Amino acid sequence: MEESSIRSSPPPPDARGDLLFIIFTAAVLSVVLIFNVMNVVEDRARTGHGIAFWEAAVWEASSGIVLLFLEPLILILARRVWLFGPGLARKLTIHFVASVAVSFVHVMAAGAMRWAAYAAVGSHYGAFSLIKDWPYEYRKDVVVYVSIVAVYMAWRSLRPQLQASPEAAPDVLEVRDGARRHFVPLSEVIWVEAAGNYVELHRGGAGLLHRASLSAMERRLQPAGFVRIHRSRLVRRDAVAAVVSRPSGDYLVRLRDGRELSGSRRYRRPLLAD
Repeated sequence: MEESSIRSSPPPPDARGDLLFIIFTAAVLSVVLIFNVMNVVEDRARTGHGIAFWEAAVWEASSGIVLLFLEPLILILARRVWLFGPGLARKLTIHFVASVAVSFVHVMAAGAMRWAAYAAVGSHYGAFSLIKDWPYEYRKDVVVYVSIVAVYMAWRSLRPQLQASPEAAPDVLEVRDGARRHFVPLSEVIWVEAAGNYVELHRGGAGLLHRASLSAMERRLQPAGFVRIHRSRLVRRDAVAAVVSRPSGDYLVRLRDGRELSGSRRYRRPLLAD
């Protein structure tokens, strides 16, 4: 390609994958918080400053709820400021600043939730009490932040391999056309384009309609080197001769046979990644 490849580039958006990750972390966090509640109650009782079970539950639940609401933002930042690749010092600085901001929002929001919960039962909790001991709270929050980013990066790095592992990319695609069946060698397919409830397989000659969603085809053909360049278009990477940028951030994909396809800036990095 004419443009240099971006090594270790950030992964493309994956809403389903991120949702699965959030569900997983929510499950793990729930177990941790339950044990934390029991530990807080027991530790307070041992020191002679016992508290009611509901108080410890409010403390831990408020903290967990705020972290779960902040997690999607952490994932977006982790994907955009991907720690692999060049510019590590700058990226670490960005994540440090983000961890401070996350911790500040965490203690403020959790304090407000605890104040509201105590007020509902006619008791009192200082809404700003957590901020008074913020350095202690930050030490805990930064561990949570680093853990989320590290596990998420591992998840996004391994997820394509896990998706592709059950079955290798086919050498031949079986395309049904009414009672007829076409067996299309994958090596002949240059790009795939959405067409309503179908996709159109573009080869050297005329296109061929195949009843499948573009997302399903992307998952099926990704191990064979196909990459999404537009919300409605996949292209075989080794069929690309050049990528030409446009002022808008979108780009033009020039194929080896001379044909040209429009690409969206949202899918620029996956195309240029190694």
